[in-house]
Amino acid sequence: MTKIDEEALAEAYNRALALEKAGDIDAAVKAYEDVLAIDPEDHGGAAVRIASMGRGETPPRAPDAYVETLFDQHAESFEDILVEQLGYAVPVILRQRLQELNLGPFKRMLDLGCGTGLTGGTLRDMVDDITGIDLSENMVEIAHEKDLYETLYVAEVEDFLDDNDDEPFDLVTATDVLPYLGALEPLFFGAAENMVPGGLFAFSSETLPASDTTPYRVGPHQRFVHSESYIRSRLEETGFTVVEMTEINVRMQDGNPSPGHLVIAKLKG
Repeated sequence: MTKIDEEALAEAYNRALALEKAGDIDAAVKAYEDVLAIDPEDHGGAAVRIASMGRGETPPRAPDAYVETLFDQHAESFEDILVEQLGYAVPVILRQRLQELNLGPFKRMLDLGCGTGLTGGTLRDMVDDITGIDLSENMVEIAHEKDLYETLYVAEVEDFLDDNDDEPFDLVTATDVLPYLGALEPLFFGAAENMVPGGLFAFSSETLPASDTTPYRVGPHQRFVHSESYIRSRLEETGFTVVEMTEINVRMQDGNPSPGHLVIAKLKG
């Protein structure tokens, strides 16, 4: 790993943020490019910030170093910020929909992007065995302390799905994972490869405005938003049928709701 000049990086990043806040987009983009030159692994998420301003190519996913750093830094306050301040209730909504549809109980669940265990804890009594995956070691440590999971791994979800050779799962969840992924084929193919036929794949997404014809883009808050048609087409192509696609408010952002979907899909066969 190349040693980073932390002082130069902080100076460049703060300059880029100030220019972005001032609305000088051209100068901000150039400043974020300077950040990337200092830190190619992109711990600060400069690439997604450039994309959120409508410049450059939309990356296929947020940089691993950025996601890991972001959640490692916020692990201790994560639940307070997400649940109490931002009104995040996707795991509770998922539980309600599974019960309403009379789906479950489940033998083996894979909780992708498990974080501190919000989804695992909410569905714990519906599942015999839960495996959790998260890129943030600090998040996984907190989840481990709750004693909710039989197995926990520190890993990037797409890499885990590609390498895993454990027994397949009859429920795979990915709540608040898609906002850090653009292209969905690796996630959907990976989920299908790790599931039993007839298994369920449940995930949340933040929705691209209907007026936007692109499949996905980085939104103004540096989170990926996806079109409903793109999600449906990729599920079909990777062997799933949609059981239900429910419009939800994923969370509050600057006092405004973030429109999204809760999707429950079934693996064919």
